[in-house]
Amino acid sequence: MPYLGGEETVKELRRALSNPHVQGDPLRHRSTVLRVIRVMSQGVDVAGLFSEMVKACATTDVVQKKLVYVFLCSYASLNPELSLLVINTLRKDCQDPNPMVRSLALRNMTNLRLPSLVEYVQQPLTAGLRDRAACVRRVAVLGWAKLHSLQPHADIDAAVVNELYSMLRDNDPVVMVNCLRALEEILKEEGGVAVNKAIAHHLLNRLKECDVWGQCEVLGVLQRYRPHSEEELFDILSLLDPCLLSPSVPVMAATLGLFLSLCCRGLPAVSLAALRRAQGPLLAACGSASPEMKFTALCHVQLLLRSLPGLMGEHYKRFFCGYAEPAYIKQRKMQVLVELVNDDNVGFVLDELKGYCTDVSPDTAQAAISAIGRIGRSYSDQCLEILTGLLGLKQEHITSVVVQTMRDLVWVCPQCSESVCEALEGCEDTLQDSQGRQALLWLLGVHGDRVSSVRSEMAAGVKTELLTATMRVFLCRPAETQDTLGRLLHYCIEEEADMNVRDQALLYYRLLHCGIEETRSVLQGRRSDPSLGVLIGRPAEPVSQWARSFNTLEPLRQCNAGAESAPQAAPYHLALDPEPSLDLCDPLNPSQDRQETGEMAALHRGVAWDQHRAHEHQDGPAADVPGPSSSSRPVKVYHLLVPVADQ
Repeated sequence: MPYLGGEETVKELRRALSNPHVQGDPLRHRSTVLRVIRVMSQGVDVAGLFSEMVKACATTDVVQKKLVYVFLCSYASLNPELSLLVINTLRKDCQDPNPMVRSLALRNMTNLRLPSLVEYVQQPLTAGLRDRAACVRRVAVLGWAKLHSLQPHADIDAAVVNELYSMLRDNDPVVMVNCLRALEEILKEEGGVAVNKAIAHHLLNRLKECDVWGQCEVLGVLQRYRPHSEEELFDILSLLDPCLLSPSVPVMAATLGLFLSLCCRGLPAVSLAALRRAQGPLLAACGSASPEMKFTALCHVQLLLRSLPGLMGEHYKRFFCGYAEPAYIKQRKMQVLVELVNDDNVGFVLDELKGYCTDVSPDTAQAAISAIGRIGRSYSDQCLEILTGLLGLKQEHITSVVVQTMRDLVWVCPQCSESVCEALEGCEDTLQDSQGRQALLWLLGVHGDRVSSVRSEMAAGVKTELLTATMRVFLCRPAETQDTLGRLLHYCIEEEADMNVRDQALLYYRLLHCGIEETRSVLQGRRSDPSLGVLIGRPAEPVSQWARSFNTLEPLRQCNAGAESAPQAAPYHLALDPEPSLDLCDPLNPSQDRQETGEMAALHRGVAWDQHRAHEHQDGPAADVPGPSSSSRPVKVYHLLVPVADQ
């Protein structure tokens, strides 16, 4: 919304800035300049006051100079010609006896961001590198980095680069760190600062003089250096050892990253010892009041657990979720808890996760259920008892995730299939989302001989899984499923609008032409995959696999743990291609669809598969459907398809 009365306000301010009486009174003049800045912050275009503000810069009042510089840097790009007047004033201020004024002039000279003024800025910056005051040298060093970012393809004078290298030995630690940062920007295309033995040892000896930001910068640059001997390496590690226990989490993380960079390949035992030393500061960071710091620490804890699975097993209670914590913190803590489970604490961890399953946040509840399912790979009986109890709550989002978790658990632990099938009876009424229905249908298809009854409705995401499940049940209980399969194939081929579902139905129909045994070899693959292993006793990863990503944003972007705990699609089964049969018609032949239409109508009228195929293709192999088993229980599949009128 535009500021009302903006033009009148600008005219009034121009008159005040041009008034000799106001200019003669320092307090009134500063107050007027402050009004200009206040009006500018309200969205009023005060670019017309540029000339008056340039004149207001000629003052000995440092506060007024700062206010004027804020205005000039904001509107310099709109007035590039008038900015030459600013340069003259700033160059004059660079000769001021007050070091605060000199540093302020240098900083704002580079903040104008005008390529046409670069030639006027280089000489004051070069002089600033040799200034007696440390605050001026700090600004001058960063000013060269700003000039390079303004013209990245322009060549920087080699003398300036050499001067910056020599200033690494400056008495002021901030100047030293600023030189590192400036050289990193200027020499980015060449790989950054070239760290030799002399520079590395100098930086290490002055590490304690730097502040937290400076120490992190120095430690990051030192990761490029490689010691020439093992003795030198251990000398460096001895200097860095106290920093591993630094109360500052960024310094500790940067030091540990340098440890891993130096030792992960040649000295893996030293790397593991450093990880154990950093356990305490990381645990303290996990309890930080800042959610961002807490989340970052949890992500790095997961990295450490990849190489030291039992590192923090004794401190598992530190990863219990707080009531007021954000959902993403709770989910990350639950992922860590799964990694810390052992025989001693499994009962306590499961009790804690069970309480999270009824959290008011559906995402947190689903993450807790998925975590219980992952623990079930090693402690299946205890986890199945909890999951079965959750099904009794009859909550839609809980039931859906529990069914998906049970499906994944059966895929990894086939010994749980009997208990899972018994627990699933009666839960189909609560399922409403497609993911839960797909999981239930997968269990029906793979373990159809154990599930007594299933009720499901047809949804867009469930049709494909429904086809596969019905085909699998037909192979193990043909007499009870033959009519249902015929109706389902007829509907999917004749009336289904989704081409993917229709093509899959045609594939299954043509597959039946090859014979029952060929169909069985394709559809009835593995029912589980125990080779995925359990959580307990898994081999530790070498530190070198993730050392380069430590203390970076990479652990925050990794979604391996989150993706594993999230509900997944149905497990993949290996399928063997059946041998080609002469009964399979050309899929591009339009006459085949008309032929299959008659076949589907015949199937819908209840004609047996073998009799129908023997009548239509006397020379082709007939589908030998096995007889019904006396021990099999009837399978009821309701609302599988829209009612089809008898042909």
